[in-house]
This record gives sequence, C-alpha cells and structure tokens, in this order.
Amino acid sequence: MMTRDERAELIAMYAAGYDEIVASLAGITDEEWEAREAPGEWSPRDVVHHMADSEMITAVGFRLMIANNGAPMIDYDQDHLARVLHYDRPIEDSLEAFRFARASTVPLLEAMTDEEWTHEGVLPDGRRYGAETIMTWYGPHAHKHADQIRRARATVNAAVAAGE
Repeated sequence: MMTRDERAELIAMYAAGYDEIVASLAGITDEEWEAREAPGEWSPRDVVHHMADSEMITAVGFRLMIANNGAPMIDYDQDHLARVLHYDRPIEDSLEAFRFARASTVPLLEAMTDEEWTHEGVLPDGRRYGAETIMTWYGPHAHKHADQIRRARATVNAAVAAGE
C-alpha cells in the first residue's frame, strides 16, 4: 500500500498532465501534427485523441470503483480505438475532453479515503486492478505522451535540417 505522500505525488503529476501535453504542443505546425517518431507510432494528433479516450474511460472507471469495490471496468484496445475513432478529425474537442476528465477527477482523487484507495475494479476477463495501481499508470501517462509528441515533432525538424 502506498503512503499518503506517494499518492499525493502521483495525484500532483496527474493534475499537471494536461498542462504538460499543452506545453508539448506549443507552436506546433501543420506538418508536425502528422509527424511520427517512427512508422507505426502515433502522431501528436493521435496522442491528443488517445488522451481524451483514455481519460474519459479511466475517469468513469475510478468513479465506479470508488462507489463499488469490485465494480466492472471497461477494457479497451488503444490501437483499435485509434483505427476506428477517426483520429484524423480536429483535436480541439478531444483536448477539452481530456482537460475536463482530469480536472473533474483530481478533486475526487484528493478526497479518497485510505479505504477507498484499496478498492479494485474487475475487467471482463477477470483481471483485477486496484486504484493505486491504476494511479501509478495514469500519474505519468500524459507526461510520457508529451515526450512522445516532442520526439515526433523533432523528426520534422531533423528532416528539414537534413534537407529532406
């Protein structure tokens, strides 16, 4: 079990995630929106849509888990969502959905009792995940994707420098 300080650190990281994504997008060009670090990797546009999808699903999952220990959770294939949810669409609404999902979840996380932090959710295949485990994934989630955005954008600058 995590200490309250460890949980507070993850919550603070989670709370800062939206701003980290926005910072990684500062001054982005049209060409950079579609840049990919490598073939098969996500573009900054894909990452923004993924953040919205992932955060909305997780925000609901946290609420269900807190309200009912052992609640069913939604399992999803992020690559499937990226293929079928039209990630080529504009990003503004997805960026707002990501922002609001995080903004509305942070106070909930901060209010959770020690007992609520022991609650688990159950995926359709029977896997069980506790609130603390999920928070260890989602605390740094946006930061990792912000770094992915920066690396993808750097490929455009590297191509320009190489005269491509």
